[in-house]
Amino acid sequence: MQKPEITNLAINNDVLQMQRIFDAKHHDPFSFLGVHQLDNAYILRVFHPHASKVWLNVNNLWVSLQQTHPNGLFELSSPSPLIKPCLLKFEVDGQTYETFDPYTFGNSITEHELYLFGEGKLNQAYKTLGAQTITLENITGVRFAVWAPNAERVSVVGSFNQWDGRVHSMRSLGSSGVWEIFIPQLTTNDLYKFEIRNRHTGHCLTKTDPYGFEFEQRPGTAAKISQSQYQWSDHAWLTARTHQNWLHAPFNCYEVHLGSWQRNAKGHYLTYRELASTLVPHVVNMGYTHVELLPITEHPLNESWGYQTTGYFAATNRYGTPDDLRYLIDQFHQANIGVILDWVPGHFPKDDWALARFDGTALYEHEDPRLGEHQDWGTYIFNYGRNEVRNFLMSNAYFWLNEFHIDGLRVDAVASMLYLDYSRKEGEWLPNRYGGRENLEVIEFLKQMNMMVGEGFPGVLTIAEESTAWPAVSRPVYAGGLGFSMKWNMGWMNDTLAYMEEDSIHRKYHHDQLTFGQLYAYSENFVLPFSHDEVVHGKRSLLDKMPGDAWQKFANLRLLITLQMTSPGKKLNFMGNEFGQGSEWNVNTSLDWHLLNENYQGKSYHRGIQQLNLDLNQLYRTQKALYELDFDAKGFAWIDCHDADQSIISFIRRGLDHSFVIIALNFTPVPRYSYRIGVPQAGTYRELFNSDAACYGGSNLSNGIAIVSEDIAWMNQPYSLALTLPPLAGIVLTLT
Repeated sequence: MQKPEITNLAINNDVLQMQRIFDAKHHDPFSFLGVHQLDNAYILRVFHPHASKVWLNVNNLWVSLQQTHPNGLFELSSPSPLIKPCLLKFEVDGQTYETFDPYTFGNSITEHELYLFGEGKLNQAYKTLGAQTITLENITGVRFAVWAPNAERVSVVGSFNQWDGRVHSMRSLGSSGVWEIFIPQLTTNDLYKFEIRNRHTGHCLTKTDPYGFEFEQRPGTAAKISQSQYQWSDHAWLTARTHQNWLHAPFNCYEVHLGSWQRNAKGHYLTYRELASTLVPHVVNMGYTHVELLPITEHPLNESWGYQTTGYFAATNRYGTPDDLRYLIDQFHQANIGVILDWVPGHFPKDDWALARFDGTALYEHEDPRLGEHQDWGTYIFNYGRNEVRNFLMSNAYFWLNEFHIDGLRVDAVASMLYLDYSRKEGEWLPNRYGGRENLEVIEFLKQMNMMVGEGFPGVLTIAEESTAWPAVSRPVYAGGLGFSMKWNMGWMNDTLAYMEEDSIHRKYHHDQLTFGQLYAYSENFVLPFSHDEVVHGKRSLLDKMPGDAWQKFANLRLLITLQMTSPGKKLNFMGNEFGQGSEWNVNTSLDWHLLNENYQGKSYHRGIQQLNLDLNQLYRTQKALYELDFDAKGFAWIDCHDADQSIISFIRRGLDHSFVIIALNFTPVPRYSYRIGVPQAGTYRELFNSDAACYGGSNLSNGIAIVSEDIAWMNQPYSLALTLPPLAGIVLTLT
């Protein structure tokens, strides 16, 4: 009497499962579709809502499946086992095509991978999640995997299934929250997204792949199946990088936004490959050691400059393919130029097709806006306490270093990450478990990230844009620091620019802005930056910040650059600074390269600024005293920091071998004759550099061929020199 009840239960269960397949609500379609053994028979179930006929290849013969439901369910019963994976032929709209049934393949993601992902320790998660071209059971195809723990059902939709979420429903891999399916015979460039049905609300979302390697052209937002074919030629560079002692090496970085550095005659972007033949020679010829690329990850809005990323694992297709970017980086390396990537783990945009509310819940972000939203930028903040989210970011850092041979990560907006009350009023933020304002989860994330980079990629740099007095940012984790290699010196930059913007007659009242930085200069491994942030949004270009008439503006700019290049700390300059860009940076147009061909009162001031930068860059690289002890107080000594009345400073820079250079800087337009400074050794000195030289557009006031020291103790030095200090200029002297 019970057997019919069991049969009825089985039938009812099949009907229920079938209906859930039709409604695209089944969390485990593999339990119903594909090949299953029922009593003494084997049944193949195939669901294709657009097919009119389906056949199975059995020993090279096509056997027709019976359509058992008009919604697109087809079945075949066999007394003997069916060979998996099953090769099917479909008829759709009168056309036939062959493919293997995705539901007759096994799962290729291991329990170990899922365990590590759940622990936040799967550093190469980009090889597990996303769209991976693999060979499974001797069949080549694409395995799709996505993390969506609050989904009732997830499907892959794309150009290969008419964007129909019913066709390729994925299997749930248990408590990991990961969904997976292998779709055979897909090709590179096929477009896809994930359709996610939230299990709480039933709402369906169509989302792009968080781990997508490539995307379609804007305004489209679909990911693109992508597989690199690039063969690298930078082995020598990578080997040398591993052994480089960057602490005592020159680091002079050229910061670039690829879309506005230069454009073609029609005003269009240069491609990555075109930039390899234009930007690379420029960086080499100017004497820089590194280039820093503003974010090149995929982003929808030009005006975000790349800082509001929607495709963390994808090179923006504005300039070409991922392999084209690899070519550009390879060319930099072959020219002995390091490549730093501007990396943005601090926030992400609210675009509804990207990471925001990914599975219908606050998945990558915090639910509470007091923790999860950046008010300044209108973006979400990552939930760094969630292992899978932390894994996403760790894997992303690993991806760019491993797959694109990036030499360093400049981490954006670190201060906004570290402080829970960053840019928030009372009541708009939540304290940590100890009642403090420090984001403990971020601290742990940054330490883990820096340790991962140091252990996995020797010689690669991590650089923090951190604008507060947070201690030990660039100190090792084992010593209680955050583990960054270097930190931008925002205090030095702000003080220096504020001082230079003062009219020269008022500078004596602000002299401490020139000298204060030495009180903390060695508390961190500092980079001295004049970055993109200082030449936009009404801040004016560096040239336009300078006071005075045209001659004084250019002289002040030459002096500013001289101060930066001779002060302790590694260097960074934004594009356009090297030739005195006149207007603010505009992301939607090229730099004003035409200025290099313009003259003013018979002088090519912009070309003079370019020549000055070139010569200073070469001087910096050839004089060990200017870089070897950037982070050590032993490499610097004031000669005179007290001459506020005349707005003059002078100091010594030393190298590891005790070699030294003397720097004297005059911040007024008044030439100073017979100006005495102390020097540590007797002998004949000569000018290595003079920013007032005629070739730079200066007045060409110099100290001649040689300056002989006098046996007159001065400024705590045993000897002294009587110098001519040119107006608004700096000189560098060496002992011959």
